[in-house]
Amino acid sequence: MSVDLSVIIPNRNSPYTTKTIEDLFQKAETNIEIIVNVDENWPDPLFEDKRVIYIHPSQSRGMRWGINAAVSLAHGKYIMKTDDHCMFAQGFDKTLIENHREDNWVQIPRRYSLDADNWKINEGRPFRDYMYLTFPKQAGVSDSGLRGTEWWDRQRTRIAPEFEIDDTVSMQGSCYFMTKNHFDNFLHGLSEVGYGSFAQEAQEVGNKTWLGGGALKVNKKTWYAHLHKGKQHGRMYHVNQAWYKEMIDGTNWSADYWMNNKWDGRIHDFAWLVDEKFPDMPGWPKNWKELYYNTP
Repeated sequence: MSVDLSVIIPNRNSPYTTKTIEDLFQKAETNIEIIVNVDENWPDPLFEDKRVIYIHPSQSRGMRWGINAAVSLAHGKYIMKTDDHCMFAQGFDKTLIENHREDNWVQIPRRYSLDADNWKINEGRPFRDYMYLTFPKQAGVSDSGLRGTEWWDRQRTRIAPEFEIDDTVSMQGSCYFMTKNHFDNFLHGLSEVGYGSFAQEAQEVGNKTWLGGGALKVNKKTWYAHLHKGKQHGRMYHVNQAWYKEMIDGTNWSADYWMNNKWDGRIHDFAWLVDEKFPDMPGWPKNWKELYYNTP
């Protein structure tokens, strides 16, 4: 059986991994395979099927390594990375494939919040279509990174049919779709240099794609629902200082890397993204270059 789409799941002790796998197979309308990197404990119960490939390294290797390892085994023309606690629209795969117009695109489905206990959309929380990058040097924060933040004004104003597939500066990183060729031969996988094992995944994929001549698109014709962490499912950075430090270090390194145009593969400098492509991006004053580059 030929594979149309390879779904990549970096897994680390989520109680919803098997439910996510089951949902993917129930909703898919093309031939898909699922490749799971099990970074620590095996999912319980384990979903056993010839269409599912599990990788289980002998020691924890982290999210970026896991995604790269899973993609290296992928047979599909297209890949979709998803977190291990997500639900999907019926025919999500077919919609993304049929609307993928350029090889250098990355698509993101509309994002809802997941009520995981009842495995349905959390109707008490809004959907999300757009994210922007925050201006790096802000007072009162513990890092100086380019943070992905919800762009509500853009969501409220770009509702006409011509915006059904639309440009977005950034994304959460919990689900994105592209060709395997784009991942392998343009992104060259996810780098652990500077970023560490998990920080700034969305910024690396999005910034490389935009500054390298491609496009990051939100596809509102389909959706996924991602677990809202909140108090019940918190990230727990506060109880793991090593993770927290790695996240801050990777975030700060990433901001310096992109703001100072250190990626040799770019055809645009970072200023193009701010001043030309998304000139109305919130929080970026007209004199942002002076504020960033001339402030000690």
